[in-house]
Order: sequence, then structure tokens, then C-alpha cells
Amino acid sequence: MPAQTRIALVDCNNFYVSCERVFRPDLSIKPVAVLSNNDGCIVARSPEVKALGIKMGTPVYQISRLIKQHRITLFSSNYTLYADMSARVMTLLENFSPTLEVYSIDESFLDLTGICDKDPLAYGQNIRRTIVQNTGIPVCVGMGPTKTLAKLANYAAKKWPKTAGVVDLADAERRARLMRQVPVNEIWGIGARLAQRLNTLNIVTAWDLASQPVDRIQAQFNIVVARTVMELNGIACLMIDEVVADKQQIVCSRSFKRRLTEEDELAEALAEFCSRAAEKLRNQQSVTGSISVFIRTNPHNAQEPYYQRSASMILPQATQDTRLIIRAGKQLLRALFKAGYRYQKCGVQLSDIRPATQPRQDDLFLYDDRNRTNNAAVLMDTVDQINRRFHKAITVAATGLGQRWQVSINNKSSRYTTEWSELAKVKCC
Repeated sequence: MPAQTRIALVDCNNFYVSCERVFRPDLSIKPVAVLSNNDGCIVARSPEVKALGIKMGTPVYQISRLIKQHRITLFSSNYTLYADMSARVMTLLENFSPTLEVYSIDESFLDLTGICDKDPLAYGQNIRRTIVQNTGIPVCVGMGPTKTLAKLANYAAKKWPKTAGVVDLADAERRARLMRQVPVNEIWGIGARLAQRLNTLNIVTAWDLASQPVDRIQAQFNIVVARTVMELNGIACLMIDEVVADKQQIVCSRSFKRRLTEEDELAEALAEFCSRAAEKLRNQQSVTGSISVFIRTNPHNAQEPYYQRSASMILPQATQDTRLIIRAGKQLLRALFKAGYRYQKCGVQLSDIRPATQPRQDDLFLYDDRNRTNNAAVLMDTVDQINRRFHKAITVAATGLGQRWQVSINNKSSRYTTEWSELAKVKCC
């Protein structure tokens, strides 16, 4: 008899905060929050901060009193540190299953079918011990016959301390008991708007949704929700994907803490975003055939006129050359920019993304020097290699303006794991 399918979801607890606490053990039980790119909003919270009622995405200025009153330690986002810690966690998880899907920076699905049938809870605890001993990052483990049930089990493992951080939903009766307690909006893939529509049909809990006829749900909603119903009933519709699919769109944007009024400042910021997007494009060995640029002022400031515009361009030839992408982005910005406005945000989106090795139809009337194209590819690859070894040693997007659009980041921790000069120092007394 074949073994019952068992999928596990391993999810790091309060990942960004946990990364910071690894190197600041003095903050282990103190309120800690991590801020967005421009230090404007809360993007990660320790349990102590959550207990204060501070929501995800809350602007810092709105809770300045709470920050002082409860002495909340704030960190600027340190994505270099978080990415490296994530890679370490995922590498350790590969020892527990031959089939692993990295779902996000802090989550991974593992296929444990036939691996831990005798004592899945003990196996889950072994995963937790291994990760925390080797990285300092606490995790919870949820198991079930499907990915949706594994997500649900992980939710329970985080919410109820009595589970000791591991929940297995292989047993149908235990699944039913849990689903009767879980609101429908906590199910993977059920957002706030969809949950409201389900609530109007008296579908309030996960159990209510799992009890619905699949054909009825598909007729009233769509095939995605219908598959969720099947997954909740233990019928797998979502397979583990060992190969991460290439992104079909790459977006790079940022809100500015200081409003920008000059075109050259916006152009400098946009050039930096184009450079980052092009680097991501090359990392997945792709090229882009279309670029879009957008700019906008603050939509929430009633005291100032609102302006938002976007424009797109189909490139003459698909490319991954940072210089060509920056050139196209600046050309679009030139048509969008209007003087007299205080701009809060701008960004770039790369679309029509395809593999760099895919055969292409060239334009007969467009001069294309193959040697020049090959030299450009070699140049970009060389820049990427240098920047991987020496963090941002070469900036193709540099414009000579001194990056005046950049905001000062005052709460950023060190790159403890990737930069020799920033290693943690231990004093022996």
C-alpha cells in the first residue's frame, strides 16, 4: 500500500526580526520592529510589538508615542542579511527531504511522503532544533496531505503554543476540529474581499468552505477556489515545484521620504531602479522586450495637487543590458515629468520577459552588430560577478548627482554574515 502523501510547510517565525535578534540576543524578549525601505512603515514585528496592537504596514509617525513609551527597538531593512540567513535555512532543510520548494524568503514546502510516517511530530521537532541550533532562527512546521492543509497546520502551530511548534493534519478528525476554529480568511489564497463574499453565503470558517460542493463553488467563484475546497478535503491539486519559475514581470520601485521636485533627481532614482531590475533579469537568464515607467505624487495629501502618470515602450530588441534599459526608462520619464509637483514615488516594470537563449525574430531594418551584443553580455556578466564579490562595487546607474534622492538610513544593522569588516565582535571579560 503506497504511503499517504505528507507535505510540510516550514515557516520562519517573524523572520526579519528573528534575523536581527540572532546578533542582538539582548533583544530576545523585547519589542522589536523592522521598517520598510525608506524607514516609513512597519514591515515585521516581534510578538511583543504585535501584543501592543501595532498592525503590519503602520506608518512610524502614527505610533511615535508607543515607540517611546514601550522602548521599541527599530531596525531599517537589511535585505543582504535576510537573504543570506534565508539561504542558510533552506540549505539545512534540504537535508530533511529530497524534494523541496522554496516558496518565499522565509517559507519552504517539503515532501515528507514515506520519510517520517512512524513519528511525524518528532521529525518536525528535529527540523526545528536543527534550524535554530545552526542559524538561531525559530521555525514552525505544519504537515498535511496537501499544500493548503500544510499551510493550515502551520497556522495552528504558530497560533497555539501547546502544539510546541509542530502540527500534523494527517488525521481527518483532527483536521475537522481545527477547521471549525479557523476563520475562512486564514486559508491560503483566501483574501479579505473573497472572505467577505464567502461570509455573505454563511461560509465563515475553514470547515464551512471545506463542506461546500466543489461544482457549486466553481460556478459561483472560480476554479482556484474550487481547488482550495478539494485541497482542504485532502485531494492534492497543487504539486511541489522544485524549480522556481522565472518571473514574468519584474518591478522595482520606491517611495521617497523626501519629496522630489527635479527631473534629474527622479532620473537618478529611476536609473538605480532600472539597474536593479536588469540585475534580477540577468540572474534568471532572461531578457525583456517591454519597459514601463510610472511616477506619482502623494495620493493622501489633500493640500497638494495629485499627479500620476505611466508610460510603456516596446524595445526594438529584447535585452538584459542595464545601459539600454536605463536609456529607455529615462526616455519615458522625460515624457511623463511635469514641473511644479512634489513626487513621492517612481518605479520601473519589465515585461515581455523570455529566456535569453530563446530564438528571436530580428528587425531587418535595425542594425545589430553581433560582436557589440556579445561584448555587452560579457560586460554585464563581469559587472554582476564583481558586485557579487564586492557589494555594489560598480554602479552602472551612476549619474554623478551624488544620489541626492536617497534617504539616510539610521537604523540598519551590520551585514554580519557577508561582509568581513562587519562581523560581530565578541568581548571577553
